[in-house]
Amino acid sequence: MYEAVHAHPDGQSTVARLAKTAADYGFEGVVVRNHAGARAEYDPDEIRDEYGVDVVEGIEIRTNDPQEASGAVGNHRPDETIVTVAGGSTAMNRFAVENEKVDVLARPMTDDGDVNHVVAKAALENGVRLEFDLSRVLADHGGRRVRVLQSLRKLYEIVDHYDAPYVVSATPTTHLEFRAPRELAALGEQIGLPADFIEDGLSEWRNLAERNRHIQSESFIEPGVERGRYEEEH
Repeated sequence: MYEAVHAHPDGQSTVARLAKTAADYGFEGVVVRNHAGARAEYDPDEIRDEYGVDVVEGIEIRTNDPQEASGAVGNHRPDETIVTVAGGSTAMNRFAVENEKVDVLARPMTDDGDVNHVVAKAALENGVRLEFDLSRVLADHGGRRVRVLQSLRKLYEIVDHYDAPYVVSATPTTHLEFRAPRELAALGEQIGLPADFIEDGLSEWRNLAERNRHIQSESFIEPGVERGRYEEEH
């Protein structure tokens, strides 16, 4: 299972510190998902050798403008193993799930965002994972936490009904925010998400990384074969 993290300067801890904590907590890898304006400096191979944890290079695109996001996705897709787009508005949610170059729609239920049958079907068609972000469950209290729980349960019902792809993360920005996979699975059960659902969502980050690394390799299929077609054939 993998955790998706925000490292310094997008978070408070370095990639190396997050990777060490991930290893201590039983994760197999971390996905570094800093936004474009806060790139982390690190050597994934060196960290992997030091701590025995896979380090996946990724990026999170944050903008309220779908056109700007489209340009950013095109610019970063060739170089990043995992490309996520921060959602939370109807326009950004629709943009992300309708673009097969996007791997993950992050935080789709924040702000005024929503996930309905249209979004779920598009995510399934284009292979875009919808994120279940547990960080706000861990951090919020009172009425805000109740609203977060309602949003996650609604998202679960839609994903389960349409069999839409998804990932799970607690989105740590510091090593102190890490939770072990078993803790996240137990939290899921407390809030109405099955433990195996949580574990599968944590594992999906690894599946994405393995697939995209294969696509990026020079020995992959002939030029011009699109990712969607590859997934259909395999």
